[in-house]
Amino acid sequence: MIRVVVADDQALVRAGVRMMLEAAGDMEVCGEAADGAEAVRLAERHRPDVVLMDLRMPRVDGLEATRRILAAQPSARIVVLTTFSEDENLYAALGAGALGFLVKDDPPARMVESVRRAATGEPPLAPSVLRRVVERALAAERQAVPLPPGLTEREAQVLTLVGVGLSNAEIADRLHVGVTTVKSHVAALIDKLGLRNRTQAAVMAHRFGLVDTGFNPVAPARNDRESGM
Repeated sequence: MIRVVVADDQALVRAGVRMMLEAAGDMEVCGEAADGAEAVRLAERHRPDVVLMDLRMPRVDGLEATRRILAAQPSARIVVLTTFSEDENLYAALGAGALGFLVKDDPPARMVESVRRAATGEPPLAPSVLRRVVERALAAERQAVPLPPGLTEREAQVLTLVGVGLSNAEIADRLHVGVTTVKSHVAALIDKLGLRNRTQAAVMAHRFGLVDTGFNPVAPARNDRESGM
């Protein structure tokens, strides 16, 4: 059972999200918070698999609540509930360590599947939101940076496909390797680059010039089968 805390200052939003998630059968909303301070308390009390966090809440906002939760629980998986009008806050939330983003008016099936992905550590990023996050990050950090020499060729290939927005399963299919192998490469490159999560890795793929503005690989990853897999 996937345990979720929902933090939003609108009771109707919380009730709707609870209904969607619990109808899936494999999820339980173990706590609801109307503000960021309460979200921090519930995350500490319940240690949920996923926290769904609205950014704009009274007392303590979602951005500060995200920082506080991750300071106490670095492995916490926090997913921001957002609207397009909150674009200015998305990259700040990413910098604070949010795993990914969901748009509040996403269809129920997409929200349920996104929470499942988040519970496994895979960012639930709608392509439109990923594009906006990357554009915001690149606008704030205009200078391109060279690809670190410590990354292996395969890690660079995986990083490229993360930047395109592919899931672990899609990357595995593209490179003809196992999903577990992809997860290992993603974990290794995140560690080598000193990042918090996969979403930050997607932004860095663009800063390294591995992905163009149309979200296409600059140098397409090879389709050869990795030796030993």
